[in-house]
Amino acid sequence: MKMVQTAGALALVALAGGAWFYTQEQAVQGPQFTLPGAAIAQEGDAAAEEAEAYVVQEMTLGAEDAPVEVIEYASYTCPHCASFHQNVFKDIKANYIDTGKVKFTYREVYFDKFGMWASMIARCGGDTQRFFGITEMMYQGQSTWARAGSEAAIADELRKIGRLAGIEKDELDACLSDGDKLRALVGWYQENATADGIDSTPSFIINGEKASNMNYADFSARLDEELAKAE
Repeated sequence: MKMVQTAGALALVALAGGAWFYTQEQAVQGPQFTLPGAAIAQEGDAAAEEAEAYVVQEMTLGAEDAPVEVIEYASYTCPHCASFHQNVFKDIKANYIDTGKVKFTYREVYFDKFGMWASMIARCGGDTQRFFGITEMMYQGQSTWARAGSEAAIADELRKIGRLAGIEKDELDACLSDGDKLRALVGWYQENATADGIDSTPSFIINGEKASNMNYADFSARLDEELAKAE
């Protein structure tokens, strides 16, 4: 599936080879997203300049001094990311993150405004544990909310997830209307994805080295290799 960029699109996206691909040259260049409760205009480098007003929190699980560091780049609207989180991540968390072997950081990739809305809700309140809980809910319900139809219907489904996570309506609306936070997240995403050469999701940086999507057996073997090096 290919999506050709228009004036209102965030990036050129194509579904190929089991991952979502986009081109870095097509990072935010003047699109306008209509979030529930606000219309936020973004104009090229202005996004990065505005980002200084809001410091983006890294969402991290595991011991700070863990011998292996994993950074995941993922989009809430990416079906392969959903598959990874439903079938692989839970075992990585139980066997590596919760046991102090891996420090795990999740970084959102913004292919489209719906994934961005999901990110704004997941980050509502700034609590790390709630963020990962909402992230799990987003991926479990992806086939429902991402295919709800109209923008209003998708927004309503995302709000439902936020309310199920214990976020009150006023707080949800405030989070979705936060233009400074939105611009900061876009600038943060662009900077990190460019620095790490991310061109597909899910992608991983494992102790500084880029890796593609894997099943649990392969991911576990890779982590064990890194742990052996650290001994």
